[in-house]
Amino acid sequence: MLLTTLLWIVLSKVVLAQQNGDSVATQQTQVQQELQALKKDVVALNRALFVLEEDLLFPASTQVAVFVSLDIGRFFKLDSVELKLNDSEVVGFLYTDLQRRALEQGGIQKIYTGNIKMGTHQITALFTGKDNQQRDVKRAVHYSFEKTEDAVMLEIKIQDDSATHKSNFVVEEWIL
Repeated sequence: MLLTTLLWIVLSKVVLAQQNGDSVATQQTQVQQELQALKKDVVALNRALFVLEEDLLFPASTQVAVFVSLDIGRFFKLDSVELKLNDSEVVGFLYTDLQRRALEQGGIQKIYTGNIKMGTHQITALFTGKDNQQRDVKRAVHYSFEKTEDAVMLEIKIQDDSATHKSNFVVEEWIL
């Protein structure tokens, strides 16, 4: 019964299309074009919703973001990082070989985004890895910063130092 009804509807549309001078192929092309336009609208709407969500969850007046970058990585092979904000652990991350290579090739990882009040804050990052002689190494970097009404963006750089054959851990505050 259902199959008969569907067949009748399809045949009716074909007959109406032929009566109107439209071919089935023309109608299919129009439907495909409308579908493509609808897909583009959905992608644009999804992008706008993502931006709105970011603005609502992390407004600039309270936002702090922390990034990690790695120089060449000759003197420190990064295994993991633990990030503390005002003595509270906010994130920990264990690196795969692929992620480490991406950082060694100039990538920058956004490791944390959060909200904080205005005032003075301290961030601590504890890095574990291996030195160039394959010994286990733990290094920490501490940084105090002032949160104002603007977003705070901090980059923790692991930089090779050829003079000492060690890596330096430096925090740089981005000026927006």
